[in-house]
Amino acid sequence: MLTESECRNRDLLASPSTRLLFWLPWLAIMIGIFISGVTRTVLWSSGFGTAGVMCLLNARRCGRRHCIYTGPLYLLAALASLLHGTGAMPLGPYGWDWILDMSVALSLFFCFILEKALGRYPSAH
Repeated sequence: MLTESECRNRDLLASPSTRLLFWLPWLAIMIGIFISGVTRTVLWSSGFGTAGVMCLLNARRCGRRHCIYTGPLYLLAALASLLHGTGAMPLGPYGWDWILDMSVALSLFFCFILEKALGRYPSAH
């Protein structure tokens, strides 16, 4: 089991330079808000997919609590974006809103409420 200090040293979100990398997928997602069709499908599927893989990598490295949950969340959002955007799983006229709203709401919950209540690194407790 890693100590709190060891977890913090391994946490990719602890460094400003690597933290910036976590915002790049969200930049693609935000650009996709203003674009429709195939381009939005590509931006959101790749953005959420990249964010999910990065979160799972960080969860594996340091056990960061919110990454344990946001990794799978973002991978599901990537899949939902791909399926909705290709028409394989139509979610209705508000499908894109639903995907984004759920992803943002759950991210905020995991990042700010859950981590505040239960600690940043569960493996260190």
